[in-house]
Amino acid sequence: MQQDLLHRYLFDNLDVRGELVQIDNAYNEMIAKHNYPEPVKALLGELLVATCLLTATLKFEGEIAVQLQGDGPVKYAVINGDDQQNMRGIARLQSEVTGSTVRELIGQGYMVITITPTQGERYQGIVPLEHDTLSKCIEGYFEQSEQLKTRLWFATDTTEGSAKACGLFLQVLPVDKQKSIEDFAHLEALSNTIKDEELLELDANTILTRLYHEDNPRVFDPQPIQFKCGCNHEKTMTALVNVGQQALLDDVEKNGEIKISCHYCLKDYVFNEQDIKSIFN
Repeated sequence: MQQDLLHRYLFDNLDVRGELVQIDNAYNEMIAKHNYPEPVKALLGELLVATCLLTATLKFEGEIAVQLQGDGPVKYAVINGDDQQNMRGIARLQSEVTGSTVRELIGQGYMVITITPTQGERYQGIVPLEHDTLSKCIEGYFEQSEQLKTRLWFATDTTEGSAKACGLFLQVLPVDKQKSIEDFAHLEALSNTIKDEELLELDANTILTRLYHEDNPRVFDPQPIQFKCGCNHEKTMTALVNVGQQALLDDVEKNGEIKISCHYCLKDYVFNEQDIKSIFN
C-alpha cells in the first residue's frame, strides 16, 4: 500500500468531485518526540488530512495555514502547508486533556484558514467551532464560504511509530443545481458505508473500486505528501539578530551557549560566543 498520497477523482456522468488522502510517514514525523496525548495526536492527524484536502480543493499556489484556537485544554493546533503538499504542524496545550471531541479539546473557539498565494492577496476565513467533530466544522466552512455541499470522512490510528491519518472528501460541482444535488446524494450514500479500517488499511484503488464500482471514477495521478519543517541554521541566525549582540553575549556568558529549538521538529541549534560574534560581523 502506497502511503503519503493525495488522490483526486471525478465522475464522467456525475457533477461531483472527490479526494482521498492517506498519510503515514509525514504524520509520524510530525508527531514524533512531542509526547502528545492520544486525543491530540488524533486531532492533529485529522487537521493534517483536512489541510491536504483543502490545498487541493481551493486551487491556489502558495501557502496555507489551518488553525484551531480556543479556551480549552488545547490552546491551539495548526497545520502549515503549501500547494506542493509540504506539511508541518504543532499543538500547544494549556491544561490537562480529559476529552476527545473538538469542543472538549479546543473549547469555545474558531477555525482560521489563511491562504497566502504566491501571487495575489492574502485571504483569511474564520468560522466558529460549533460542532463536536472537525469534519462537521469544515463542512460548515464550505457551506458558509463557498455555498457548496461537502462531506468529509476521517480515520486515524495513533499507534506510536506506525500512525496513520486518512480522509475521504466529496463536493458538488456548481453545474446543474438539481442534478448536482441528486448526484451528491447518491455518492454520499455510498461513501457513508466506508469503515475506518478500510481507509487505514486498503490501497486507494481498492477503496474507490469498492465504493464506486458502478460509477467509474476517473482518478488522476496522485500527489505525494511530505513533512517539511522549513527550519534551518540561517533562519535561526536571522531570528537571533533581532535580539541584539550584547544581550546574546550576556546570555552566552551566563549559560555557556544559546540553544534554540524548533517548535515543529524539535531540532536544536546551538550557538557559542564565537558564533554570536560572527553573526554580527
